Amino acid sequence: MTGAGAAVPGAIVGAGGAGGGVAGVAGAGVDVTGTRVAGAAAAAGADVGRRLGRLHVLVDSAELADAALDGGAPTLQVRLKAGHDADRYQLAALIAERCRAAGATCLVNDRADIAVAVGADGVHVGATDLPVDAVRRVVGPAALVGGTARGPATARALVEAGASYLGVGPVYATASKDGLPDPIGLDGLRSVTGAVAAPVIAIAGITGERVPEVLGAGAWGVAVIGAVAHAADPRAATRQLAVAVERAVAALAEAGDDAGSGEAEAGDESAGAHAAGGGEARP
Repeated sequence: MTGAGAAVPGAIVGAGGAGGGVAGVAGAGVDVTGTRVAGAAAAAGADVGRRLGRLHVLVDSAELADAALDGGAPTLQVRLKAGHDADRYQLAALIAERCRAAGATCLVNDRADIAVAVGADGVHVGATDLPVDAVRRVVGPAALVGGTARGPATARALVEAGASYLGVGPVYATASKDGLPDPIGLDGLRSVTGAVAAPVIAIAGITGERVPEVLGAGAWGVAVIGAVAHAADPRAATRQLAVAVERAVAALAEAGDDAGSGEAEAGDESAGAHAAGGGEARP
């Protein structure tokens, strides 16, 4: 495996495994009444975006994890859907170790207990899992905790409860998971990104071609399952997505710089016109 050497440069690479995990912090100094948990999480969350990464690949095997890391994925979410808890623990521990070796962030889906046990960087929970405030008490204030939202009200409630980031979707229709609700589309995604300051990770139906419009709608990053897991070459598919994210981030940054320059120039022209006009700006 060559994960460490294949990391995508620049903005999309997270700094996983560096002092932000859940190992050894569960219950340590955490207010179990919940009254200060969200505040502690906010204080520890200044570097959430750096740790979170902009491309999340959901994996359910060591082989897929290796391919995604080799392709430059900055973050893996470990799906533990099969086997007994002993099997799930062993798989999560193996993937967490490989993420640390590659400098990637490791999140465990649904299972806060396993995330703590394997020293993962955090956990992502859905609507039917433990509530976010309870998960925060389990994993401590420094860990990444993701919650799942479809609308602004739920998003705000999850952040208030202590979520570090939000997984939002399904944005598009997808065949990767059964029983999903209708897609929320880009307008639905915007309604969430506009409601919270926490990073939003968009999920479902994400392709390289759709990355620019998803990030343009305010998402911090994207999460994928089938785009990598069902690809003929998961490593190459990961790399293509990583490059798409990197380019979209660069394009948005450039657009922001251009907009700022235009505003500054307009301000300069207005000030000059004001001075030339004896106190009134000319039309």
